[in-house]
Amino acid sequence: MRYELLGTLRVAEGDEVRTLGARKIETVLAVLLIRADQVVTFDQIMTEVWGDDLPRRATAGLHVYISQLRKFLSQPGHRENPVVTRTSGYTLRTGDDELDFRVFLDKVKQGRARVREEQHEEAVECFEEALRLWRGPVLGDLQNGPIADGFAAWLEETRLESVEVLGETQLQLGRHRELVGWLYSLTTEHPLRETFYRQLMLALYRSERQADALRVYQTARARLNEELGLEPCRALQSLHQSILTADARLDPQAQPVSA
Repeated sequence: MRYELLGTLRVAEGDEVRTLGARKIETVLAVLLIRADQVVTFDQIMTEVWGDDLPRRATAGLHVYISQLRKFLSQPGHRENPVVTRTSGYTLRTGDDELDFRVFLDKVKQGRARVREEQHEEAVECFEEALRLWRGPVLGDLQNGPIADGFAAWLEETRLESVEVLGETQLQLGRHRELVGWLYSLTTEHPLRETFYRQLMLALYRSERQADALRVYQTARARLNEELGLEPCRALQSLHQSILTADARLDPQAQPVSA
């Protein structure tokens, strides 16, 4: 069985994909998967489900949700259910089952290792495989508690860091022209993420589009000033000056890639 959290929450087995369709039960499953193979206390689960506004019969309601979740996860021929009751809460045992976010993190780890080893083609393949696992925001619109929200924020930041390293690695491989459109879209989606502006400026400059690279800097500066009252970071300012002077250090082989 495969649990998928990188998008709307769903469970896949072979070609069959199933969803719960009941938000509170989905929330219970989500928090058990986020803390898979660990004990999640009754209080933690109830906070994820109801926040600070607990109903009078919250404990009884949680028991009902767990019962329904066990029915949903039961598999013919398997005597043991993955959801196990502990003294202080519940545990979801994964066994041989797969969690897509763990696969994502493993691929990212492999990609970073390939970058450090300067195996750039292999690194690109690892990061692209990792990013293809994403179907949308983590857990869709399900996040509403501290565990789910923190998990989603952590994974989203890891995804963006992976996108950044993927861009750096492809620049190292000399794929400047192919990156321009993708990087333009990233600066639109993430207007305060300065790394994407820097990568776009470099890709444009190396594609013999110096004027466009300088315009990107002005766009970044205007957005940062308007939103945060800040000037661009030192890396952006330094690249801007290097483009103005056609610094030879902007040669493709002069740009290190960080993991």
